[in-house]
Amino acid sequence: MKRIPLSALLGLTIVAAYFLAAIFAPLIAPYGMADAVGGVWEPSSAQYWLGTDSIGRDLLTRMIYGGRTTIAIAVAATLLSFGTGATLGFTAATLGGWVDQALSRFIDLIMAIPSLIFALVVLSVMPVTVGTLILVMGLLDSTRVFRLARAVAVDITVMDYVEAARLRGEGQIWIIFREVLPNALSPLVAEMGMRFIFQVLFISTLSFLGLGVQPPMADWGGIVKENKDGIVYGVTAALYPAIAIATLAISVNLVADWILNRTTSLKGGRNG
Repeated sequence: MKRIPLSALLGLTIVAAYFLAAIFAPLIAPYGMADAVGGVWEPSSAQYWLGTDSIGRDLLTRMIYGGRTTIAIAVAATLLSFGTGATLGFTAATLGGWVDQALSRFIDLIMAIPSLIFALVVLSVMPVTVGTLILVMGLLDSTRVFRLARAVAVDITVMDYVEAARLRGEGQIWIIFREVLPNALSPLVAEMGMRFIFQVLFISTLSFLGLGVQPPMADWGGIVKENKDGIVYGVTAALYPAIAIATLAISVNLVADWILNRTTSLKGGRNG
């Protein structure tokens, strides 16, 4: 613990608090997620720590459950994007030739369309469920992961230890997972933190536009949408989820930077 920088320790603490609150939401939330327990936009009090929302639901409860939904969708979409993008990127770099060209040009075509517009078009013609959101967000974001994974893998595949593995008769799968992946972890770990935050912002944006998490479920972007009209009257209910998103983003970046520094110092590339 003494070796962890103060900034990374702060980031770890905040991230852990958010994740623990998400995991144990039913145990720590004071009320039911959709229960109307008070008046409209009541101020903070001993009974309602953050006040109530636009229809009288406890805002703290909505924030806890909203964090659970936001984090769960963002984590699932990030894992899907990295599983798909890194695998395809490593495959393209390792095989090269027409496989590399076909995958790269297809990814370029997808990336030419803004992700938000692409998602809005897809979600406007499909049922908006949590599974659909994860699938759309993960696959769209995998294009960015593909570009990074391919760029890193291209540099690794020309190393002597990769050539030695080929001369030993090792297969492509062995080379990808035993030679390329371990030496590509540093940039991928740092990028994973960035992509996770992008997914948090993405799902929040979709919910704010009405094509994300659907009521009565809660997520941070939806809470902003539900309470945005209160800002005109000086009600701060819409600011709490915005602050939560900002603090989570900063904290994850602090942790990702620390992990990147550690992995960079520990991994300088294999010698064979």
